[in-house]
Amino acid sequence: MVIAIGSYAVVFMTFVAFEVPGLGLGHFFYIPVALLALAGGTRLGLFGGVVATALYTLAIVATPRLPTRDVLTAATVIRLGTYCSCGALVGWFANEHRRHLGQLRELAERDFLTGILNTRMFDEALARRCSAGRPFLLLLGDMDNLKQVNDTHGHTGGNGELRRLATALSEAIGPDDELARIGGDEFAILTAAGMADAGLLAARLRAELAAEDIHITFGWAAAPEDGLGPLDLFRKADDRLYAAKLIQRNHRVVEQLTRAAVAPPGSN
Repeated sequence: MVIAIGSYAVVFMTFVAFEVPGLGLGHFFYIPVALLALAGGTRLGLFGGVVATALYTLAIVATPRLPTRDVLTAATVIRLGTYCSCGALVGWFANEHRRHLGQLRELAERDFLTGILNTRMFDEALARRCSAGRPFLLLLGDMDNLKQVNDTHGHTGGNGELRRLATALSEAIGPDDELARIGGDEFAILTAAGMADAGLLAARLRAELAAEDIHITFGWAAAPEDGLGPLDLFRKADDRLYAAKLIQRNHRVVEQLTRAAVAPPGSN
């Protein structure tokens, strides 16, 4: 923006100092018009074209070597059209370029399936929280029955369940919490809660999701109690997740054996 404004001034002064009939220094006003359009988009490009035309007209009046009757000609109207057209076109391309960059940035930061943060952004968020030195909680969640869903309904059904889980988790966590998909059926949550709140938070999330027929197991790690670095925290949370999975698997085996033991003879 500053360069564009400076370019207007340079072109204007050069025009007044050196322009003679037929030289055509007014064409250099296209440079600041284009710079303004690149900086601000279509509307600012149009405005830059109007400014260029006004300065061009003023320069003709201020230049003693040019007749002032050249101001009131069709050429000035045509120059207004060309300056504004140039500004609008360059500004449109600049807007489209920024929009495409935004889409690429979104694709680079978001999980392609669920739309939440991806692994790279989760790693950056975890490192940022560790560097801040404030207490926080890392929760790792693993969907319990994704393989069964895939076997029964195919991967399309499994992808639908993953999207449903991501939506439910997004609605269940706080506005300052960060949610990411870090594996096929693994999700991670970063929250400002502490160690004392970890079990209650995991139980609450598990119960809310179970009410929607979504089953997930959580493990957690708290900073600074479980570690100060991302690797230590992730390992601790993963260990607790594995232990929780193992306990649930043992519970299911016990329940199956109990039902088989109490079933009346011949019920099978």
